[in-house]
Amino acid sequence: MKKSSILLNIKEILLILFSIISIMGITIYPAYSFPVYAQQGYENPREATGRIVCANCHLAQKKVSIEVPKSVLPNSIFEAKISIPYENNSEQILGNGAKGNLNTGAIIILPEGFKLAPKNMLDDEMKSKTKNFYAQAYSKSKENILVVGPVSGKNNKEIIFPILSPDPQTDKNIFFLKYPIYVGGNRGRGQIYPTGDKSNNNIITSNVNGKINNIEEQASGGFLINIEKTNGETISELIPKGLKIVVSEGSNISINQNLTNDPNIGGFGQNETEIVLQSPTRIKNMIIFFISITLAQIFFVLKKKQWEKVQAADMKF
Repeated sequence: MKKSSILLNIKEILLILFSIISIMGITIYPAYSFPVYAQQGYENPREATGRIVCANCHLAQKKVSIEVPKSVLPNSIFEAKISIPYENNSEQILGNGAKGNLNTGAIIILPEGFKLAPKNMLDDEMKSKTKNFYAQAYSKSKENILVVGPVSGKNNKEIIFPILSPDPQTDKNIFFLKYPIYVGGNRGRGQIYPTGDKSNNNIITSNVNGKINNIEEQASGGFLINIEKTNGETISELIPKGLKIVVSEGSNISINQNLTNDPNIGGFGQNETEIVLQSPTRIKNMIIFFISITLAQIFFVLKKKQWEKVQAADMKF
């Protein structure tokens, strides 16, 4: 099956689901990006170059950070916190040209064997931290890759994943080593749809050299810019609703000159860190070693004090 056919089927399924939800009277917040497109289009979201495929549609670059423990024990639960910074009052342009809150999302690529912690293993604190996020595996064969989003709202600057570490005693492919963790975080809509078409979250530029004859406001809320080319031919450029025009009637323009402002305020970012799968036996041996060294030092000091007392007694005689 071709990729375009898969994407079309996904859109139809989503449309049916939204229709059912509307009939049932359930209110949902609109989200305007779909990690499912990446899940269906790419077996592995991290390319050979290290680039995460989300950047193919979200072209702007923004910062993202991740916090995990330096080391974890086998078969233990820990949190991976991804920070996606943005200004509190930021509003993005939606597909219909209106303004709306930023939607955020994240992807985390864990080492083989690490996976999403089951809900029945989470304590109350972890359940409270993750109650607003629905994390899922990237695919059945990639349980170590997790995605969240898109999540709509104003207070989603931090996304927390509950992670379960593997146990080398039950999985012979896992070893007590240092492992890399890769993460990607996004805020806002993308610039390219999975079909390759541009979204309305882009700057509109001129395709020709010429002069702007007039600018017509459309009933739909957008604008139509009529441009007279240098050869006398007139072409029209449709400006979607929500974009602001930065040129005026009668002005001369050149190829690739901006006709509108840049509506995008979001972007995608990548980062990475490391985590150590620590052996409990190593920790116990290390503690025993340190205790042995400490006791040896204590016995050495006591022996030295005893020897000093003997020396002092001999000197009196």
